[in-house]
Amino acid sequence: MSTSVVIILVALIVVIIKYVFSSRGPNPFETDTREPLKKMVHDKKEKKKVLKQGFVASKLPDNLDAIIIGSGIGGLGLAVLLAKVGKKVLVLEQHDRAGGCCHTFTEKGFEFDVGIHYIGGLEDHKPLRCMLDQMTNGQLQWEPLDNPFDHVVLGPPENRRHYPIYSGWSRFTEELKKRFPGEEKAIDEYVKLTKKTGRGIWFLVLLKLCSVPLAKFLVYTGLVKRLSFFFRMAPRSLTEVVNELTENKDLRAVLTYVFGTYGNIPKDASFAMHSLLLCHYLNGAWYPKGGASQIAYHMIPIIEKAGGAVLVRAPVNRILFNEDKEAYGVSVMKGQEEIHIRAPMVISNAGIFNTYQKLLPEDLQATPAIQKQLSMMKRGATGVSVFLGLTGTKEELGLKADNYWVFADNNFDELMENYVNGNREESAKNIPFLFVASPSAKDSTSEERSPGKSTLTLFFFAKYEWFEEWKDNKVTNRGTDYKELKETFTDSVLKMVMDIFPKITRDKVEYIDTGTPITNTHYIGAAKGEIYGADHGLARFSPELNVIVRPQTPLKNLYLTGQDMFLCGFAGALAGALTCGSAILNRNLHLDAVALAKKSKCGNGKFKRE
Repeated sequence: MSTSVVIILVALIVVIIKYVFSSRGPNPFETDTREPLKKMVHDKKEKKKVLKQGFVASKLPDNLDAIIIGSGIGGLGLAVLLAKVGKKVLVLEQHDRAGGCCHTFTEKGFEFDVGIHYIGGLEDHKPLRCMLDQMTNGQLQWEPLDNPFDHVVLGPPENRRHYPIYSGWSRFTEELKKRFPGEEKAIDEYVKLTKKTGRGIWFLVLLKLCSVPLAKFLVYTGLVKRLSFFFRMAPRSLTEVVNELTENKDLRAVLTYVFGTYGNIPKDASFAMHSLLLCHYLNGAWYPKGGASQIAYHMIPIIEKAGGAVLVRAPVNRILFNEDKEAYGVSVMKGQEEIHIRAPMVISNAGIFNTYQKLLPEDLQATPAIQKQLSMMKRGATGVSVFLGLTGTKEELGLKADNYWVFADNNFDELMENYVNGNREESAKNIPFLFVASPSAKDSTSEERSPGKSTLTLFFFAKYEWFEEWKDNKVTNRGTDYKELKETFTDSVLKMVMDIFPKITRDKVEYIDTGTPITNTHYIGAAKGEIYGADHGLARFSPELNVIVRPQTPLKNLYLTGQDMFLCGFAGALAGALTCGSAILNRNLHLDAVALAKKSKCGNGKFKRE
């Protein structure tokens, strides 16, 4: 290697270190804000005072520092980070309660979560756990799932195979080897590749936070793939990698089953994305004690303490710009009246398509830089959720704190393609994949709150186009044909559930409701019913895209946060909040979270955790 090349590489490393480790702005995690645990609040009226504060002009704070559109964890989390350094933030939510996919609803005495099924990375000493402790003042508690935490079920009833998935890398590997003798080498190599790829996520953060010229230099010289195994593996599909490791079809299925957590079948999924999910869950999985609504319930008071507010029933219909194309506020529709709210910055957690295609004026939508970003993204997966309220305790119904991934067979790519490309009515009768979880079984407070009652949440993928013809009908009355189609899908999955859980019978079902992609459009503002925002396929992990789609938009004072800016899921959207907060505060908050974990060692920290 020539001297000049060595000098260039050394200089590059120095510049990268500068951008990675420089910390010039205020640190939201500088002070340990955890408080002694308070008695958990379950009273609906008390929780409503926090989670359902309706929008009225008299509630708008003066002299705002920022407006955030959307109260999902990407928006709410960012609002907390800014509030912890003294910023006055207004969060506006179009739904009637705060939380986005962290919200819950109650019907006939049954409480259902809508998007939080399990979260990984919450060991006491890990950054995510320590960060969430600080972002809820130590009031948010977590309950571990059972081990095994997932169960993969393959094949029809007459030839069904059941594979438990254990947390802990050693246990995970050992149990797989017991189930698949002779496949030890394939399993070891899979684990090795997964760990090595997952650890490279920091380079994704780097591309979004360093200067655009440096990021482009890293990408267009090819250095990003030389320096990052994550980006080296990103263009490779999950199917490609796993099929090279083994010929065993059941093992291939078990190694790829969790594709449902990001929405792309194995042949369209990036091995890099899949590796992140495995690394996320394989040290354990948790569920929020008291239900998913506890997340927003404990975050909102921190925002309010800094002078901000979280207001619901506040549909933002456009972002306001001055003649210099600088964002200076938003417009909210209150009945037929437009209310303008001003702030020096606007941050959107509404998703890249809603932000650019619905909230911008037409002339700004046409901006080449905006169109460039839109051309690199596409809409993500859609699906159907079924909510079951059951008579009986978890013991009586055979429910545990775990999840079931049920597949009609082991050829996932073929199964799912035939299903989504098939006739709608036939596909409704032959659903090849079902996710089954029991929120009540995961939450130790559930029996106290709803004695003798249990809940199941079911999910499966379904095309938006299958339901699109009813999108403009009234939400509570979309017509007989829509109702009948929903019932066909629901009956199909009920049969699957009762087959897997023989203690659950028709007479145990006290409540049932089914939400389709157009239901998602109404409740979470996803224009095409997307559950994970923009698509997480191979193109999403190109270095070029991750240089261009970053917190700062091409329009001054307008920022993006959440899963479209970073990655999907609770942890991905929260990482989006950290990344956006880093750009706003001119400080690497990801490193601050790591430093926080090392400093506090959460479990041995200031206050005892339950």
